Amino acid sequence: MSAIDSLPPLREVIATHGLSAKKALGQNFLLDLNLTAKIARRAGDLTGCDVLEVGPGPGGLTRGLLVEGARRVVAVEKDARCLPALAEIAALYPGRLEVLNADALDLDWAAHLTPPIKIVANLPYNVGTELLVRWLTPPTWPPKWQSLTLMFQREVADRIVATPGSKAYGRLAILAQWRCDARVVMTLPPEAFTPAPKVHSAVVQFTALPAPRYPADPAVLERVVAKAFNQRRKMLRAALKGLTPDIEDRLVAAGISPTDRAEQISIEGFCALAREVAG
Repeated sequence: MSAIDSLPPLREVIATHGLSAKKALGQNFLLDLNLTAKIARRAGDLTGCDVLEVGPGPGGLTRGLLVEGARRVVAVEKDARCLPALAEIAALYPGRLEVLNADALDLDWAAHLTPPIKIVANLPYNVGTELLVRWLTPPTWPPKWQSLTLMFQREVADRIVATPGSKAYGRLAILAQWRCDARVVMTLPPEAFTPAPKVHSAVVQFTALPAPRYPADPAVLERVVAKAFNQRRKMLRAALKGLTPDIEDRLVAAGISPTDRAEQISIEGFCALAREVAG
């Protein structure tokens, strides 16, 4: 493993600072600095951007982001044990790394960054999906970020990029693909991490679209989609009967057969239905 900067290898950093990964924090550290730099490159040109990173741990991806030219990195780390290791990185890159000892779920992250903003993170497994949903559902669109480059368990990544008709297709796919281009740009085996998780991981890149693909009220669309997939084995006329008394008429008006099931319906179809329900 070749060095990417003058700091020690990550195994040495972890040993020096006693940073054994904590399962309760969803930690799995990626130790290969060449891999972390590769993930940073997948986020595109960083030179004019502020970057938000959640869960930097010992700082492997942080170092990759800085080496790849990020204007500034704001790293949000809940685990205070990691702060001394991150401080060493900040000292090597003066003025370019701000470390916030905070829970990303409680933080107004946008207050700490200047646009253009990219979010790049090896997300802790236990909060990854919740953070993604929040980033995909801001009060206004387009969002404050340009792109997200995020690592998930492979199963979650498959759900994000799934297409209608597949078992993985559901709420997460619609949420992501309605307002973004989303694609898997890297896959990583368990042995790339310490401790090794039981599953493969994947990096997904989301590029924000200027406007959603099809018109729909976000709150209504979310309600329709959640209800449809809550009982995904039922026909839509049964799964959605609590939405409105005339749901069969609304389905037909949206061009959807009342006997279809949720996984058969395209994003365009769900948006048409959301407009009918709202109307």
